[in-house]
Amino acid sequence: MIDANKPTEEVEQEVVQKSPDAEEMQLDDARRVKVLSPGMLVFKRFIRNSLAVVGFTILLFMFIFSFLGPIFSPYGQTEVFKGVGTMTKEFAGAIYNKELRYTVADGESFGSAERAQFLLAMGKNEETFKVGDAIYYFVSEDEGIYRILQLDPVAEELLGKVHPLGDATLSDAFIDATQAAIDAKLGVFELDGVTYRITQNKKAWQISTEHDVALAILTVYDAFNEADAETVASYDFKLASSRAFVAQEDQFVVGGDTYTVQYDDAQTTIFNDAGAEFAVVSGIIVNPIDQSLFLSVDFKAAVREAIGNKEKEFAFQEANGETTEYTIVRVIDTYNIKRETSTELIRTYESPSVGHPLGLDNNGMDMMTRLMYGGRVSLMVGFVVIFLEVAIGIVIGGISGYFGGNVDTALMRFVDLFNSIPFYPVVLIFGSVMDALEVLPMVRIFLLMGILGVLGWTGVARVVRGQILSLREQDFMVAAEATGIRTSRRIFKHLVPNVMPLLIVQATAGLGGIIITEATLGFLGLGIKYPLASWGSIINTASDAFVMTNYWFMWIPAGMLILLTVLGFNFVGDGLRDAYDPKMQR
Repeated sequence: MIDANKPTEEVEQEVVQKSPDAEEMQLDDARRVKVLSPGMLVFKRFIRNSLAVVGFTILLFMFIFSFLGPIFSPYGQTEVFKGVGTMTKEFAGAIYNKELRYTVADGESFGSAERAQFLLAMGKNEETFKVGDAIYYFVSEDEGIYRILQLDPVAEELLGKVHPLGDATLSDAFIDATQAAIDAKLGVFELDGVTYRITQNKKAWQISTEHDVALAILTVYDAFNEADAETVASYDFKLASSRAFVAQEDQFVVGGDTYTVQYDDAQTTIFNDAGAEFAVVSGIIVNPIDQSLFLSVDFKAAVREAIGNKEKEFAFQEANGETTEYTIVRVIDTYNIKRETSTELIRTYESPSVGHPLGLDNNGMDMMTRLMYGGRVSLMVGFVVIFLEVAIGIVIGGISGYFGGNVDTALMRFVDLFNSIPFYPVVLIFGSVMDALEVLPMVRIFLLMGILGVLGWTGVARVVRGQILSLREQDFMVAAEATGIRTSRRIFKHLVPNVMPLLIVQATAGLGGIIITEATLGFLGLGIKYPLASWGSIINTASDAFVMTNYWFMWIPAGMLILLTVLGFNFVGDGLRDAYDPKMQR
């Protein structure tokens, strides 16, 4: 019941509120659409597309993984992990000596020129050879043992007469002894304690005094004690011992000291007068791989014995009492002596673990960290290249579409020119040039982005031109032209913004293609160079079939990241296309 005493306005308000036929005012869908901004409308359409949301989620994860992940990673991009392990390394080498080794007498010289002429004379079966004014003569003590003498001519015999040379004075006894030696076809004779050598010089016989210069032998001498090394290496010691070996004598004397000889199959051992081991003589040379190391005579003896017995491994007791196992690997005429050695090793191809969830790569670097930094490079390349393509395409396409006529024809032929450039051959050439110039990895990234951007803008230019050709004759452009707005403002303020939705869709879809292109170049070795990484360069290790089949963590994670990123961009691109133009939805 209505109170008659209430004011009329209050009564009307109460009737409206209590009337059962009164409908509460609501903003229906049609009214709601009218008040939404175009951007919000696109957003609502976008989020209704489940694939687009999935793609956006994937891309969000990739950006967090690539740009925030390295901040929290405990490792650096180029940090190499090492560990102590054992590996078989070459310790020494042995070979049967086939080259003459020279020992020069005290006070004499026998250099490379003399040695070369000596070998040449041996090849020609000539006993004498000449170097400058010096005349040399060699005597073969035995096979592989040659005593080299220098001759000092004092006379020559020609047509049965002996003539002095230089200032020499010849006695009758010398002339008679010389003539008797020549008649008896002797090569050497002695007179008054002096040895004279007779050699033939062209048509005359030359008589000379001689003195020892050098000894050329095939055997190798090793002293047991470093203090005796000088004596063992001396000319007199080697000459006396060599003559004893030839005669198979058990003793020889040098400088008043008597030495005893013991013959074995692989080597000959020399003992001093106290019965202690003094030196070892062998035809097998044993040298360390690291020249700073000293190999004991006992070790060399063990190696020679093992080689002589054709053994493939032997054990040797070191000076500290430890026994080390050695292996012998024969390569043609060389014997490589190897052993297990503790060394600092790079932890390559290490399987995933708690500390390294995706393992270590072929350079001993953390794979997950490399993937994070590689994502930065791949995404940055994609966005910078697409920005360059869109910027160049908008300028060229906008000018071409607005002006038309000759300008349009010229610019479109310019676009055709770029389209006729073979993409991969040009990139291959640029990659080879950068390799030859040794361009720094960081500089190479920017050059690569510039090359990809310059070669890929033509598609955007054609799209912008086509859209502007259809928009420039519409009413809003006629009105803009009537207001006197300058041409550049009409193109970039009124025409280009109407093309931007289509460009955004195309750019988003093109990002995936650019990332695949960068990954392809990285796989071919033309992209980012070590020590920097990209997803493509990481996959490059899969070019080795052994790595691909045995170390899945080297290429599958990077491949999955590329796959998901490209799918994400494609999903987002399709979602934006449907959001901007609902009529495109199926």
